[in-house]
Amino acid sequence: MRAIIVKAPGGPEALQEADLPEPVPGRGQVRVRVAAAAVNPVDVGVRAGVIAANGLMPRPGEPGEPGAREAFGLGWDVAGTVDAVGPDVGHLAVGDEVFGLKDRLDVASGTHAEAVVLDADAVARAPRSVDAVHAATVPLNGLTALQALDLLALPPGATVLVTGAAGGVGGYAVELAVQRGLRVVATAAAGDEALVRSLGAEHFVPRGAHVGDAVRQIVPGGVDGALDAAVTGLAALEAVRGGGAFVAVLGGDAVPPPLRGIRVENVWIRADATQLAHLAALVDAGRLTPRVARTLPLSQAAEAHRLLEQGGLRGRLVLTP
Repeated sequence: MRAIIVKAPGGPEALQEADLPEPVPGRGQVRVRVAAAAVNPVDVGVRAGVIAANGLMPRPGEPGEPGAREAFGLGWDVAGTVDAVGPDVGHLAVGDEVFGLKDRLDVASGTHAEAVVLDADAVARAPRSVDAVHAATVPLNGLTALQALDLLALPPGATVLVTGAAGGVGGYAVELAVQRGLRVVATAAAGDEALVRSLGAEHFVPRGAHVGDAVRQIVPGGVDGALDAAVTGLAALEAVRGGGAFVAVLGGDAVPPPLRGIRVENVWIRADATQLAHLAALVDAGRLTPRVARTLPLSQAAEAHRLLEQGGLRGRLVLTP
């Protein structure tokens, strides 16, 4: 099967299309014939070597080095059809249209391929109201937003700052926060105000403003919590009241110190079939909005990486075999 891999860190040109053996599902696993797979910043990080440099995955090793991979696969999100089922899988069958998440970095092949094997508890039936391309934008970003809000644990009526509210994680976070009864203060580019408000944000702060000062003009004392999808760190923390909560979507320098008694958390995304089913139901109910920036064939994965690095996208780039 065709798959996109990287053997050595570099620019988009480091991506290679390889012919790999068709994966076979083991116990508790299913194979998904890929119809669509989103491209996310984590894929750029793996390709460029940033993830490995931060100690979150090994570097590609030389052939013969014990435990080393010669290459890594890319891609986390997937939507497609189950075409093989391993033993001890009771809730999925061949022919089911599904979406899911490959939440491991150290893999020989990811979802940017013609087929992928996933644990059954990382897969759920896809939303019925959208096509596979739109469904493929949901798993990683939707679960990140959902699990980040769980970590914030804010009660209905509380105020929450969502940075990067026009982005993949941020847009879902705004909609999910509003459904929990939270009052959302959102930051994004000035031209995205109408979009962000349409997702449910009550207040808007344009990117580039001093976030802490601007937010405190809207919410005296500061918001109860912040979901930092734009990775602004201390700038977003300054908008949170003393004793509030803060969740970073990346590790390292993106996690600020817990100043003023603020509870600081880092969301480490995990695949979860029950939560995926919940997100699918929200999509079908019109309460969660998948957004696609552009669709490209798998053979143009390098171009997708170039476009993502250029920035300014509204919605996800999606690869199709």
